[in-house]
Amino acid sequence: MADEDKLEYSLKGKAWKVYWLLLKTGRPMSVREVQRKLRFSSPSIANHHLEQLSDLKLVQKQEVGGQYTLVGEVKIGVLRHYVKLGKLLFPRYFFYAVFCSIFYLLFIFFLVRDFFVRENLFILFFGAIVCIIFWYEAYRVWSMRPF
Repeated sequence: MADEDKLEYSLKGKAWKVYWLLLKTGRPMSVREVQRKLRFSSPSIANHHLEQLSDLKLVQKQEVGGQYTLVGEVKIGVLRHYVKLGKLLFPRYFFYAVFCSIFYLLFIFFLVRDFFVRENLFILFFGAIVCIIFWYEAYRVWSMRPF
């Protein structure tokens, strides 16, 4: 638990943005490329944060080319709520919202014969609330990403 607290304390601000960028792109990046993507004022800022991540054993500098590669993934902070599929990061709630919405629409289009039956009204109301909650949570977690 102490290592996780240390990582969470160290991964704040610009270091967090650099880590997120490397995690999101999924490929080695140079100091200048990180500087340009994150719009840092100088390459030394990007280099400082990449070295900071290297000290935490999350990235490694390649011998040839000097690019930095992500070697460790951590689930701290907002990353606890994300799932990585290839190079894409999705909030976990996004999958819940899609699953719930698909079955809600399938119920409406194929199983409901009469909307004004008490049981159907309950299911329609309850399903709508559940879908709204999942979509709201997916949006909220998505808006917490660093950039």
